[in-house]
Formats: sequence, C-alpha cells, structure tokens
Amino acid sequence: MALEIRQQLKLSQQLVMTPQLQQAIKLLQLSRLELEAVVRQELEENPVLEEGLDPAEDKELAAEVAEIAETPEPETKTEEVKELQGDMEEFNQADWQNYLDGYNASGATADTYEADEERPSFESLLTKKTSLADHLLWQLHLSRIPDDQRAAAGEIIGNIDEDGYFKSTIEEIATAVGVSPDAAENALAVVQDFDPPGVATHNLRDCLLKQAEVLGMGESLVGTILRDHIAELENRKYQVIARTLGVPLDDVLGAARVISGLDPRPGRAYSQDEIQYITPDIFVHKVGDEYVVVLNDEGLPNLRINSFYRNAMSGEKKVDEAAGEYIQDKLRGALWLIKSIHQRQRTIFRVTKSIVKFQRDFFEKGIEHLKPLVLRDVAEDIEMHESTVSRVTTNKYVQTPRGLFELKYFFNSGINTTVGESIASESVKSKIKDIIADENPKKPYSDQKIVDILRQEGIDIARRTVTKYREMLNIRSSTERKRLF
Repeated sequence: MALEIRQQLKLSQQLVMTPQLQQAIKLLQLSRLELEAVVRQELEENPVLEEGLDPAEDKELAAEVAEIAETPEPETKTEEVKELQGDMEEFNQADWQNYLDGYNASGATADTYEADEERPSFESLLTKKTSLADHLLWQLHLSRIPDDQRAAAGEIIGNIDEDGYFKSTIEEIATAVGVSPDAAENALAVVQDFDPPGVATHNLRDCLLKQAEVLGMGESLVGTILRDHIAELENRKYQVIARTLGVPLDDVLGAARVISGLDPRPGRAYSQDEIQYITPDIFVHKVGDEYVVVLNDEGLPNLRINSFYRNAMSGEKKVDEAAGEYIQDKLRGALWLIKSIHQRQRTIFRVTKSIVKFQRDFFEKGIEHLKPLVLRDVAEDIEMHESTVSRVTTNKYVQTPRGLFELKYFFNSGINTTVGESIASESVKSKIKDIIADENPKKPYSDQKIVDILRQEGIDIARRTVTKYREMLNIRSSTERKRLF
C-alpha cells in the first residue's frame, strides 16, 4: 500500500480557555474579601488602572471644576498696613501660662503633663490584646528564681500551645537552653503555678488535677477521681466509680459536677483569634409585598482607566514602541478585569433574584417552608450552566429579612412526607434541632425516637439520615447528652 500526502479540511468546535476566560471564572468563584484583595493587588501592579468615583460623580466634579475655572477672581485693593505700637510693659506682665493652658484645653499632649503622676498609665494607651505567652512572661519577670531556671521557664512558655498545654519534654528544654534536667523540671513547676491554673500541663488529667489543687480539692474525692478514674469519668460510668471507691453515688455525682466546672483549655481566655465579620455580597429587602434584590458595592473600588495612559494611546503624542506595547498589554488586562467584575456582579444578581423567586415562602414564613432546590433549577431559570451557578453560590452571602445566609443554604435535597409532598433537608435539620432542644436532659431522645416523632409530623425519614443530620449539626448522641445532675 503506497503512502501519499493529502490535504483535508475539517470543521470542529472546541472550547478554548483563553486567559480572559480563566480570569472571569477565577473572579466568579472568589469570595468578597478575596475579590477585594485581588483588586487591590491589581491596582498596585497595573499603572493603567486607578480608583475613581462613579461616572455620574465624575461628571458633576468636572462641571464644578470647569465652573470654578471660568469664574474670574475678584479684584482686591492693596492697602498699606501700618505697624501697631503697643505697651510692651503690659505685654510682659501678662499671665501667658494660664493663656496657654486654656488654649491647649481641647486636647492633651505629652508636653501638657508636668509631673509623671499626672500622665495616664501606659497600659491605658495599649490596644494590643494580651496573649497567653505575654501573660506568662509577665509573671515570670515578677518571679525570683535562679537564672538557669528563668531561661528554662522562658523556653517552656514558648512551647505552650494556644490551649495552655506544654508540647515539649524536659530533656528537649534542658538541651535547648543548656541547663540540667533538674533545673528544667523546677522551671516547669514554677510555670505550672502561674495563672491561669492548669497551664503548662501535659494532658487533660494533669490540667484538671492542677485546678482542683488550686481549689484545695487535690486530696478530696474530686482529686481521687481525676487521678485514678478519669477514663470511667469520661464514659460517665458513675456507678462503677462509686462501687470501686465505696462511696455513695450522690457523692460521685457531686464530684463530677465540680469537675465539669473546671476549664479543660486554660489558655483559650487569651486566644488571639480575631472575629471575622461577614460582609454580604447582596441584599434582599422587602418593599411592600415584593422582595427587591440590591447588590452591595460598598468596599469594592470603582475602577477606571487612567486618563494619562488613555491620552497617550490616543495618537496625539508619539509613544515609544516598547512603551506602547507595554501600555497596550496593561490596558487589555485592565479592561478585562473591569468587564469580569461587572459580569460577576450581574451573575450574582440574577442568581439571587432566581433564588428569591423559588424560595419566596421561606422569606414569608420561615425555615419550615424552605423548598427543595437544586442548581439545575436555577441554571435553567437564568439560562446558565450549573457550574456557573455553583461558582456563584460558593462563599457568597446574602442579607435578608430572615438573617444572613450563604447562597448555598437555599439549595437542599428533598425528603418525602407521608402526604406525598417534599420538604427541604434544612427544614428537617431545624426540626431535629428543636426536638433535641426540648428533650429531658436526664432522658434524651435516641435517634429512633426522633424518627418516630418526625413521622408523627408527617416526615418519612430513616434513622441513619437522622444520625447524619445530627452529626452535621454537631449534636452528640443520646448517651453523651445524658445528664444525671
């Protein structure tokens, strides 16, 4: 068979992921904080971009500037100013100190206080939150201990985690500081006597036992249970503890009540975690009988093209070829960024508007009336792909009259009822949470009992589904929820 070369035309369609399309997809799935960070970074790196006012505000500002420029300056008459002669003796006799004190009365500065006792305390000017390490080092500086133990104590404090537990060994501390193991052991004992009680211990048992000793209960029934029966206490085997120790069950329950009041994480009071507040991407307001969707543009800078570079590329002035290519590249990037942000905002608006249409009963009556909804329903309603809706609803939040929700919250699978209808899974979770909240702590409901209660309300659900929903709500099992006191 002979080989030959032929030309053949073939027509096909394929999706090409251009850099612009990749950027649009990336911006679509970013959260609001991540989008603000991307915009700020682009403003720093792209000289063509700048932050400006809204177009309407720009026109008003330009009109005001033009009006001011066209207004002629008023003519002023120049008069000869004569020097005034005053009485210098009276000037020198004035009480200038009282005058200056009255002049500076509006605000106190560092020079205002003549004596140290009049100055405000340095602590009152601090805004930094005290960390656990700072609190322990402050106590270490007030302690009178040998220098080798002081160095080992500082190293020990550096190896305490945020919960207050010591995460190293005496041998490692002694080797790191260059002291004897006995000095490191003594330093650990010093740190364990610091506030908060239970700090610098190795495990939960030692932490709670140290707190019991501070309360004077180290040799009582509380201390005995913590030393010898911590495993039975964790499993709530109170009768086993009472039978082993030969004490009444009520005494064991009283000791368990005291232990439950101790702090298993003594360092959490000095946690440095800052509260992260959620800024909604979009608002839903009720106006009359209708729900109005409004985008939240606050915090997002209004991007525009810098007029200097725009004029440079208009052809009025000659620009170097290399500089022109650089400006053109940055200009294309800036335009695509602005276009992608506008497209992202429009998509969020359309998706939210569709959600409001499907879940109107939720906004009117509450979570019990949340309907089953999938991404395909919204995608078909707004004529977009499911993947686009999925990206839009991830890490995006909406402020509604019912509260703040993630857009993903409104998409739920359906659970059948005994009357042939369907109810959203979030509504079932809410019912499970309410049932457990109303139960008797001494006799908590089992998962099967919750199934029976839900079936009485017309919800047909399996026990394993109840277990899954309960775990998703971070609710423990009936055995762990049981309270004997």
